[in-house]
Amino acid sequence: MRESSKPSMPAAFSYPGHGRNARIGIAICHGFTGSPLSVMPWALHLAEQGFAVSVPLLPGHGTDWRELARSGWREWAEAFEAAYVELADRTEACYVAGLSMGGAVALRTASRHPVAGVAVVNPGLSFYDRRVRIIGILKYFQPTTLPIVEANPTAATTDDGDYSRTPLAAVHQLKKLFAAARRVLPRVTAPVLVFKSEHDDVVPPSSLAMIRRRLGSADLDVVALPNSGHVATLDNDAPVIFETSTRFFHEHAPHHVSSETS
Repeated sequence: MRESSKPSMPAAFSYPGHGRNARIGIAICHGFTGSPLSVMPWALHLAEQGFAVSVPLLPGHGTDWRELARSGWREWAEAFEAAYVELADRTEACYVAGLSMGGAVALRTASRHPVAGVAVVNPGLSFYDRRVRIIGILKYFQPTTLPIVEANPTAATTDDGDYSRTPLAAVHQLKKLFAAARRVLPRVTAPVLVFKSEHDDVVPPSSLAMIRRRLGSADLDVVALPNSGHVATLDNDAPVIFETSTRFFHEHAPHHVSSETS
């Protein structure tokens, strides 16, 4: 199997697929301040199964926090949407997936395109920190803050770039992205699979509650991850994500595609 980037570098990843599963595409979006490295084991697992996979590196990510401060939520969303469209054009059924902020981006994309389904891990649509309510003003007085650190991290670490600081200008953009994603949840009609860690210090339970309450699709499945933190794709429950999502992608592909990939 060949991939488009070295696994040790924060860069975009793509795989054309092989065998019958190459008919099915999966576009995966990484999270805020992260890079494709945070979802690389998931992407590689799917590529090994023969799926066509695309994981773009979002603008302002995988480089330096100063560059992130100069990017906006529409740039992030449009970069992922472009990757989805490119993949959908060369496959017969195409899914969107994402981690954390990437979940919000994936859901927004699903509201705008006829995706085959959505698989998201700890999707973010809300914040724990109430100071985000005044982030539009706070960013002028406090340009940066320290990254969120989970109390008892169990996930593997990745070198996603120089993000020793988190720019509040980018957090303001993240707030706008979450709001945009929440507004379009009723337009998401494709099947949705949500993986939710029981120990997540980054995304509050209210994000999942919003999905349950506002999602347009009647086909929603939530899988609990009891032994993982926020970046569950690198954590103890990662095999659950890989195996369950693989079944989901097969089961919800159009019949003329799925019947030939079983």
